[in-house]
Amino acid sequence: MSRKLFIAGNWKMNLNCAGAVDLAKALVKEIGGADSVDLAVCPPFIYLQTVKAATSGSRIAVGAQDMFYENDGAFTGEISGAMLKDAGCRYVILGHSERRHVIGETDELTNRKLLKALADGLDVIFCVGELLAERQAGKTLDVVSRQVKIGLEGVDKAKAQRITIAYEPVWAIGTGVTATPDQAQEVHALIRKLLADKYGKDLSQTMRIQYGGSVKPSNAKELLNQPDIDGALVGGASLKAADFVGIVRAGL
Repeated sequence: MSRKLFIAGNWKMNLNCAGAVDLAKALVKEIGGADSVDLAVCPPFIYLQTVKAATSGSRIAVGAQDMFYENDGAFTGEISGAMLKDAGCRYVILGHSERRHVIGETDELTNRKLLKALADGLDVIFCVGELLAERQAGKTLDVVSRQVKIGLEGVDKAKAQRITIAYEPVWAIGTGVTATPDQAQEVHALIRKLLADKYGKDLSQTMRIQYGGSVKPSNAKELLNQPDIDGALVGGASLKAADFVGIVRAGL
C-alpha cells in the first residue's frame, strides 16, 4: 500500500534566531510548495513562533522536540501541549533517544506524554530504537517491541492514526553510521507487524514509520525505497538547507 512520505527535520539544540529564520526561509523557497510529501521542521522551543512565521503560507509544518504531560502549574522549564498548539505546532517529537538515554526518560514516561499530546490535539512523532550494545547482543527486536508496546499503551485506533513512529537506532544518530537498508527494513517490518497485531492490518498499512539515523542525500533514496520506510526524521542534515532539500527530493 502506498503511503505519503513524511520527512521531518529535528534541529535539536542548534542555531540562533537569525539562523533558524534563514534556514526556514531557504526551505520554503526550495520545497515549500511540495505537495506529494509531508514536511515538518522541529526547532528549539524558543524559536517555534519565529519559525512558524517564517514558514507561513508554505506546506512546511512546525513541530516541537518534546512536551510535558500536565496542562500547567509548577513545572519549571517544561512546556505543555496547549502551549505548543498556541505557538502554531502541529507535531511533537516524543521518546527521542536523547530524551531516553541522555535525560533518562522511561518508556512509561514517554507513554504518558504521548497520551497527553494526542489529547491536546497534537500529532506525534514517536521514536524508538536500540543502543549499539543491544544490537550487538541480538536484542534489537526485543527492545523495539517493548518500546512500541509500552509507548502505545492506551492509544485507541482513532488516535493511533495521528502517530508516526520513527525508528532511530541510537548507534546511527549523529555518528555518520547508517543502518543498511536491509537492517532498517527488518525493524520497520517488525513495527508494522506490531501495529497490525494491536490495531488490525488495515490501520497498520496506513500508519507511517520513518527512519532516522545519519540520513543524508546520498543514502536517502535507497532507504526511502524500502517497502516499510515511509519517510525520515533527519537530524544533522536538516541544519543545512541543501542537504535537507536533497533528502526531500530523493523522496520525491
